[in-house]
Amino acid sequence: MAGKFLVSKGASGKFHFVLKAGNGEVILASQMYESAAAALNGVASVKENGPKAERYERLTSKSNDPYFNLKAGNGQVIGKSEMYSSERARDNGIESVMKNSADAKIDDQTAA
Repeated sequence: MAGKFLVSKGASGKFHFVLKAGNGEVILASQMYESAAAALNGVASVKENGPKAERYERLTSKSNDPYFNLKAGNGQVIGKSEMYSSERARDNGIESVMKNSADAKIDDQTAA
């Protein structure tokens, strides 16, 4: 099963997206956007930048948990990962985003 972007409206009235792997696990989450169109632009940016290894910033939280950010060509963060248990698990997450992002279908639930 292929990856999928889920675009939705939160309780705050703002919009966001997540990228799910084929197994349904969330592998990347966006910031909150003011409009559905802005969230869909974010999806387009992930589709463009996700396959590019140099767009990933490997980080460690204050509690020493590895995670990553996906950045656009201008350096802006377009998605963040969950916290991982190890650097290897984080790197597997990056590989999953790289593999799933370009061809992932878009499930736009903002009109629902």
